[in-house]
Amino acid sequence: MKLAVSILAIAAALALQTTLTTFVRGTAALDFVLIVVVYLALTSGPATGLIVGGVAGLIQDSLSSGIMGVGGLAKTLVGYLAGRLGTQFIVTAPLPRFLVFIAATVVHGTVFMGLYVLLGLREFPSPYSSVAWQAVGNAFVGVVGFQVLEWLPGFRARRQWRRTARR
Repeated sequence: MKLAVSILAIAAALALQTTLTTFVRGTAALDFVLIVVVYLALTSGPATGLIVGGVAGLIQDSLSSGIMGVGGLAKTLVGYLAGRLGTQFIVTAPLPRFLVFIAATVVHGTVFMGLYVLLGLREFPSPYSSVAWQAVGNAFVGVVGFQVLEWLPGFRARRQWRRTARR
């Protein structure tokens, strides 16, 4: 069940990522796939983060025009580190989650851009502001998504309880 949900979440994030990229052209585009990887890593641990990050990154690489494996490596590393943070520290409040999403985006951007620069394939002149805005955007969407996903099961249970209490 968890595997199916993870695959479905990655597919939805990829669909949303590719759909919104055609409509929104900006310097700080959100990375929905990274948000899903960090969410699954925080909720399931470093092994899941590692596997989901690698698979999601490779799928995203295959859909892009870049080098195959760079995004996979970056998302694998981020998934593992986010999962490790989730097991070592209490990351249940919105502020720690916000900071984890920011750190994950910065690490992802550093690894991704760093590999391209080290391989001499691409230059990124002053990427700091775009990475910072993407980190804030990813963190906001990630924390809101976390809160909604935690709120939904309780909402369904309360609604069901109210229906049975009326009878």
